[in-house]
This record gives sequence, C-alpha cells and structure tokens, in this order.
Amino acid sequence: MRTEWVAKRRGQSNVSQMHYARKGVITEEMHFVAKRENLPVDLIRDEVARGRMIIPANINHTNLEPMAIGIASRCKVNANIGASPNSSDINEEVAKLQLSVKYGADTVMDLSTGGGNLDEIRTAIIKASPVPIGTVPVYQALESVHGTIENLTADDFLHIIEKHAQQGVDYQTIHAGILIEHLPLVRSRLTGIVSRGGGILARWMLHHHKQNPLFTHFNDIIEIFKKYDVSFSLGDSLRPGCTHDASDEAQLAELKTLGNLTRKAWEHDIQVMVEGPGHVPMDQIEFNVKKQMEECSEAPFYVLGPLVTDIAPGYDHITSAIGAAMAGWYGTAMLCYVTPKEHLGLPNAEDVRNGLIAYKIAAHAADIARHRPGARDRDDELSRARYNFDWNRQFELSLDPERAKEYHDETLPADIYKTAEFCSMCGPKFCPMQTKVDADALTELEKFLAKDKEVVTQS
Repeated sequence: MRTEWVAKRRGQSNVSQMHYARKGVITEEMHFVAKRENLPVDLIRDEVARGRMIIPANINHTNLEPMAIGIASRCKVNANIGASPNSSDINEEVAKLQLSVKYGADTVMDLSTGGGNLDEIRTAIIKASPVPIGTVPVYQALESVHGTIENLTADDFLHIIEKHAQQGVDYQTIHAGILIEHLPLVRSRLTGIVSRGGGILARWMLHHHKQNPLFTHFNDIIEIFKKYDVSFSLGDSLRPGCTHDASDEAQLAELKTLGNLTRKAWEHDIQVMVEGPGHVPMDQIEFNVKKQMEECSEAPFYVLGPLVTDIAPGYDHITSAIGAAMAGWYGTAMLCYVTPKEHLGLPNAEDVRNGLIAYKIAAHAADIARHRPGARDRDDELSRARYNFDWNRQFELSLDPERAKEYHDETLPADIYKTAEFCSMCGPKFCPMQTKVDADALTELEKFLAKDKEVVTQS
C-alpha cells in the first residue's frame, strides 16, 4: 500500500512524519490514520507536529497499515515476540506475529536474542507484518560481540541501529536515559536493574567508567532515524522491577533525562514515545502518568503493565492488566502486554493469546473511561444481543469469539441452543432477562404509581 507513498520521499534528508507535519504537509499516512481513528486529519497532523502523537512508519516497511500512538487516539496494545537461544525459529516467530495480529496487537516488538539468524528472523517478521515492528538493537549488538559486554563499542551500537532501520523497523527502544551517575541510586532497591537493555549498558559503564554511549552518540542515532523515519521508543532502563522500588529516585532521575532526550529529538523533527514502568502500586499509577507527561512534554507514554502486586506468578497478565487499565485511563497512549509466563519463561501461542486479550480489555476499558467518541458502541451492541439471546452475534462482537463460543458450547453445544433464551448458568426457568416488560405495561404502571404513591409506600 505504501510503495507509491514513500517513493517520492526517498533521498530527502529527513522523511519523518513529524518533519512533514511541522511543514504543514498532510501525508498519506496521516490520512489513513485519520480514517482509522475517525478523527479530523488536521488534528492528526497537529498532534504529530506537536509530538503528542507518533505514526511509526519506516519508509522501508511498505506493507505497513499506518496507525497512531498518542493521547488523542485510541489506547493501543503492543505484543512482544522473539526467538531465544533456547527456543524458536523463523516459522515460529512469524506464526506468533500472525497470532498477535489476529488477537488485536496494534504493534509487535521483535525481542529476539538468539535461536537463529536474527537478521533473517527480523526480515521475515517485517515482511509478514501489517502492523509497526519495534526492536531493541542492543540485544543484537551484544550478540555481535559474542556476549562479551565489555567489548562493545559505540560503533557496534550504531551499526546495528542502522541495520534495523534499513530492514524496515518502525521504532527502536534506545536505552539512552540511563547515565553513569544514576547507577548508585539503585542501592536501596530490592530488585536492582530489571531491564535487559539497561543491565547491558550498566555493566558497560561500570567496566569502562565512561558515560552511556547511546547518550553520548544520541545525535548520531537521530541522523540515522531521519533517513528512514524510525521513531524513538526511549527505554526506561531503571524501571521498577517490584512494587517496593516504584517511583524511587533512580526511576525519576532517568525519567528527567528521557524528557531532555525527547526534546532533543524533537529539535530534529524525530518522533518519540517514552517507555514506562514496570511494577507500580495502584495508588501511584496516576502520579507516574502525570509525572511522565510533565517531564517529557506530553510525548506518548508506553508502559509495560504496570503490575500492581508481585505475588501472582503465572497470573501476571491479570496483575498487570489491572494497572494497564488504570494507566490507560489516566492518559497512557500504549500498553505493552504481559503474558501469564512473565518472570517464568518464554511465552507460547496460548500465552500470547491470553496476554493480548487481557490487554485489549484493559485498553478498551480505558477508552470507555476517557469517553472517547464511539468507544462504547460495541459494548452496547453486544448488550442488546445478550438481552435478545442472539448468541451468534454475541460471539461475533466478543474480543475473542472463539473462546466465547467454546465456553458456551461446553455445556450446550447443539445448534438449537444458539437460539435458546437461556444459558447453562440459570437454565430455562430462572434467567432474569426473560422478564420482558412491554411499553404499554410500563405506562400503566407509571400511572398507577403516580396516582397511589402513598399506598405503595405504606404497603
């Protein structure tokens, strides 16, 4: 779809959506997003120009269907996939991508660290993906030096960052906010540094006693992103890994740096979103969202979870979806899903499904709470179908139609029960929604109540 759109931009020094928006140009991607979001196209352009919305759309990802991440648009959901040294291959990762798209992922991050040729895996994922693809280039940078962190150089990082951009990656997590002076701030934490990328850079700085190379070479990364329209996803290397560590000095010090980097990228018309925690108690979620907006000048916030309690391994898609719904309500633009395998192992296909559905629920609940136009239309339509015992329509409107039908059919599988005015919960005699009161009966009742209020009250 985008082949002709991007052809006329190739060879220009800056092809970012923000660059065009700030020149007053409405790109084809902006038009497409406006239709998807049912928003005025000039609003899309203005939000992108301001930095409060991004359209991740690398010019080399031509089969992409453009989408927007920002407070003015629907709350979005990201799914993580990726091969590890212990498991997975190209076919399995493409299958995970397709499953993620099927269950509603708005973007997908390839977090591959091994298990095959990373360039081939990434290229296959991008080629098969209609949604934006994100990556964490520091993972492949480490693989390129055979896992010896101390041997990494700034050129190693920049080489991999540009390679990902050339391959069509739409946004990259860049861990440029963790500084050498932040490292002593983690002393009082229970779980230290839990970001894989942050941990790599922390070890590099501790070994070399030098500043974070992604920070010192941030302008070089900007120049790469200009050529391909890659968006920054500024990584939160010091996100809290448990509720005890939430909102601490280390997290907030890095957040301030991320705000400065956001504004530096904007000086060059490069799109930015900012990643967030992590593990956060419910009473601190609003503070975290508002603090990010303040420090980062309202750049889109992209949060992992947050998990609101630490005692539910195997159920962290639930502990985190609670926090995600609240974060979305307070203004978070995109939620990164957590699967039941979080903290335990590499998710399989069923874990991806459960994680995504939990987060689609959270994002949709946030859109309803924010009173987005039309957000509740599907809920109301499903409620009408439920009241009318239109089972097939209920399945069709569900976030996971296959699961809804599966649960219904466990006890009432025959087709005749698809028109039955009951389910197996209440049975045929006790369903309260069989109590249908017609309009004429209600009118007569209202007349009676108006006439005999005193009698009704006494009785």
